[in-house]
This record gives sequence, C-alpha cells and structure tokens, in this order.
Amino acid sequence: MSEDGFAIRRLTLVGVGLIGGSLSLALKRAGVVEEVIGHARNEAGLRRGVERGILDGYATDPGEAVQGSDLVVIATPLGAIRPVFAAIAPHLSDQAVITDVGSAKAAVVADARAELGEHFPRFVAGHPIAGTENSGVEAGFAELFDNRKIILTPDDETDAAAIERVRRMWQATGAEVETMSVEHHDRVLAATSHLPHMLAFALVSHLSKMSDQDEIFAYAAGGFRDFTRIASSDPVMWRDVCLANADALLELIDGFQLELQQVAEAIRARDADALFEHFQSAKDTRDQLKHL
Repeated sequence: MSEDGFAIRRLTLVGVGLIGGSLSLALKRAGVVEEVIGHARNEAGLRRGVERGILDGYATDPGEAVQGSDLVVIATPLGAIRPVFAAIAPHLSDQAVITDVGSAKAAVVADARAELGEHFPRFVAGHPIAGTENSGVEAGFAELFDNRKIILTPDDETDAAAIERVRRMWQATGAEVETMSVEHHDRVLAATSHLPHMLAFALVSHLSKMSDQDEIFAYAAGGFRDFTRIASSDPVMWRDVCLANADALLELIDGFQLELQQVAEAIRARDADALFEHFQSAKDTRDQLKHL
C-alpha cells in the first residue's frame, strides 16, 4: 500500500510482454499490488513470468484470469483486444476497473463499448508513452515508466472513480499522467510515434532489397543505428497500429511524401539555397526540443 492508501488487491495482466511485465515490476517495486495474475497465449512465457517474479500466478483461460480482480490491464496487440473484451466481460466483477495500453485509442474505445456491456463505464483507455524495441516477458524492467508520460483518454461515460484508480496506478510506477481526447491522442501519436516507425521499417525494407545490401549494412554507422533501431519492434503490434489508426497515419504519410519530393526536386535542380533553407529550418526546430 502506498503512503496515501492506494493499493491493488489483485491485478490481472492480459498480455505479459514488455509493457505488462514492466508494469507489474514497477507496481511491485512501489509496494502497491498484492497479487499479479497473468494470461497470455504462450504458457511458457507465463511460466517465465512466474520465475522472474513478474507474476504470482497465471491462467490459460482469460475469463478465469480476471475473476476476482479489482484491476485488469489489457496489454495485447491492438488486433487482439476486442476478442479479449468479449472473453472477459462475463467474468468481470462489478467493481473491476479495466484499462489498456494500446497506442491507438479510437478503435479500442469502440471495441470496449461493443463488448464490455455494463462494464464499459469502468473502462479507462490508456497509453504509456514508453517502450523499447524489445518484446516478450524477458524485456520487462521496473524503471520503464520512470518520468515517462501516460495518456488517458476516458469517454464521457467513464466513471470518475475508475479514472482516478487508473491514474494512481500509473503514478505509482513513477510516470506522469495526462488526459486528452481520443481523437487528439490518435493524431498526436500518429505524428510522433506511428509515422517514425513506418519510416524506419520502410528504410530497412528498401535497403534490404538492394543488390549490395551486405556492403550497405556493413558500413552502417551511428546515424543509421539510431534511426532504424525501432524497426526491430514487434511487427504484429505495428501491423495492428497501422490498421487501427489508418486515417491519421495515411494523412501524415501523404504529407511526408510531399516533403520528401520537395527535397528530391531541390537535389535534382542542384538548388543549394533551397536545400540549405530546408535543412536549417528542420535543425532549428529540432534544436528547440530540449526535452528530447
């Protein structure tokens, strides 16, 4: 229990990878959770979660996993969330608060509304702005959320007490919690997270198809490493993100293609002034981002 009395008696994690595992470790570090139960399709991963102290137990059936839990966190890829909602809804207690960690919120809220029924007001859509390119239960670590932002996107129907409970859960991990609308979240994250991942995936994919790819990658240095690190991220997760936030992402991709075309035209015209102005403007903007 925290100093202000916040405690989770039984937490269920549906999905025990980087985010779910790190959440458990962070809450255990803070001493605010009594028991953590996991559910995932891979039982071997669940057993490793118990061995690592991430989980206190697990259930291979999602309905069984959530029975008696006062807080349920859905930490699966976006494409799996709706069937999870359908599977757990009949087994949730009348007091259970449900949240998720998906990086596109409109689709998740729609799925929750369709499947959770009477439990929907206790669903608080959320997204931790934290992660690494690693995945799986072994990737979790307690410090992942320290001083990172967590965005909650509650619906007009969302119960205020449920919002506060999820807020305090994330605060216990060392994170800073903010609230915004679903639509605003999906636009902002399309620009700051989803588009950069698409660019990294596309660049690595393009270079891998070149006839001299071995030599190209052999001479790759720090800039290539830093820019493409996120192309090692879970492809299932990012496939689902593309589909769930398609409209906002496509708008940004179209805009980026126009920007890249302007650079190509300046290079083709050997227009040194246009190239300098383009790069200087980008550098000035980047230099102002002191928090990065």
